[in-house]
Amino acid sequence: MTYQLYYWPGIQGRGEFVRLALEESGVDYQDVAREEGSPALMAAMGQRDAAHPPFAPPFLVSDGLVIGQTANILYFLGPRLGLAPAEEAGRCWVNQLQLTIADMVTEAHDTHHPVASGMYYDDQKSEALRRARDFTDARMEKFLRYFEGILQANPDGPDYLAGAALSYADLSMFQLVEGLKYAFPKALSHLAPGLPHLMALHDAVARRPRIAAYLQSPRRLPFNEQGIFRHYPELDADREAPQTYANPT
Repeated sequence: MTYQLYYWPGIQGRGEFVRLALEESGVDYQDVAREEGSPALMAAMGQRDAAHPPFAPPFLVSDGLVIGQTANILYFLGPRLGLAPAEEAGRCWVNQLQLTIADMVTEAHDTHHPVASGMYYDDQKSEALRRARDFTDARMEKFLRYFEGILQANPDGPDYLAGAALSYADLSMFQLVEGLKYAFPKALSHLAPGLPHLMALHDAVARRPRIAAYLQSPRRLPFNEQGIFRHYPELDADREAPQTYANPT
């Protein structure tokens, strides 16, 4: 089966989480907008499945289905690519992890666009600084320590987030850490010593043969200041002490 992935051609963005699963599995897929340009993506947005159209990229076309939303695409692909448990409870758990990763991705994005996505960063710098301070001082650690705890509590060992085998959530966790390394290197370096299992998972995914080959290929675009993870040095605050959390969510 050949899969068609539709996402913006010049950035990693949310499409990269899907792309990593496709690359790890070794299946044939077409990265449509990268091959045919943004007009092909925009045309597909207007033509695909009028009854159930995707709200925005990424979306996947497979066997007559048009599937939108990153976590939903991965929930569909997981069992087909061998990247999700066979039983329903396991699939729901991996999906829950993916959705939590998506929550953190959104918060990382909102550090540089806290007021409106349609405004330039330069038009919301003061608000971005306040939002980024909260992210680097509190939210970033809260999320990452949660995932570190999941690895520690895995009854099959701390190598993977769910069970004894690689899942798409592990690939997405690699991408999340990569994005944080790019956008917030100071904040992450402060936290990394307390996240040994999480950092080990990141490194193990990077060494997987197909992922390693992909990362060295031109198919892996570099991070840039047009995507979700952006490096603005003024937003990457040094931290001196752990934050006490008042908000349970």
